[in-house]
Amino acid sequence: MTAYDACFSKIASEAGVEVLLVGDSLGMVLQGHDSTLPVTMNDMIYHMQCTKRGNRGALLMADMPFMSYASETQTLENAAALMRAGANIVKLEGGAWIANTTKLLVERGIPVCAHMGLTPQSVNRLGGFHVQGRDTNQAQEIIEEALLLQKAGASLLLLECVPKSLGKKITASLEIPVIGIGAGADTDGQIMVLHDLLGVSPITPKFVKNFLENDTRGIPGAMSSYTAAVKNKAFPGPEHCFK
Repeated sequence: MTAYDACFSKIASEAGVEVLLVGDSLGMVLQGHDSTLPVTMNDMIYHMQCTKRGNRGALLMADMPFMSYASETQTLENAAALMRAGANIVKLEGGAWIANTTKLLVERGIPVCAHMGLTPQSVNRLGGFHVQGRDTNQAQEIIEEALLLQKAGASLLLLECVPKSLGKKITASLEIPVIGIGAGADTDGQIMVLHDLLGVSPITPKFVKNFLENDTRGIPGAMSSYTAAVKNKAFPGPEHCFK
């Protein structure tokens, strides 16, 4: 689950959420931007520090924001800053082109989660927030690049907005865990933006479920329900998946 402050990271980690992502999604759900691109390193460091203070045992992941890993020196300095702020692992968006960056970070003791499929930092190149991998050639390219990133040393793969059949195939092809968001129920885990889970986001993607809507136990109950639904494979259901 995403988290951006001490209060919600405490509630989420105590509800059994195993990984908290301080995501550049904060640009949209906290700052009111129409994409993640305006988010800065200072934003990420501040929210990671806040999230760490409330955390009660979850793994803390931090997004490397837009253009924060464009060169070797920049990558190492920014990743180190996020680790000092409390991150246990950093997340990079991209395919084959981040393989060398992944290897560079891993060699220096910084674990990496690779983010593939719909990569929001590339929204202008992709032409919007669209499902990826429906075309056979593109699907095969995603599989091959996922294997390459695993070989480069990525510890996790986050797979966003791809057909459920592709999510299943990639999960079966990799030895590292695959975390899905709009990638079907056959991945090793799921992630959801906090504000989506609570039903307060300005838009509601297909892969989102409001866990607060019918939970009389409030926000802690909604988070516990989400955790249980993911672990027992009740979420995501067919209505949350792409064909």
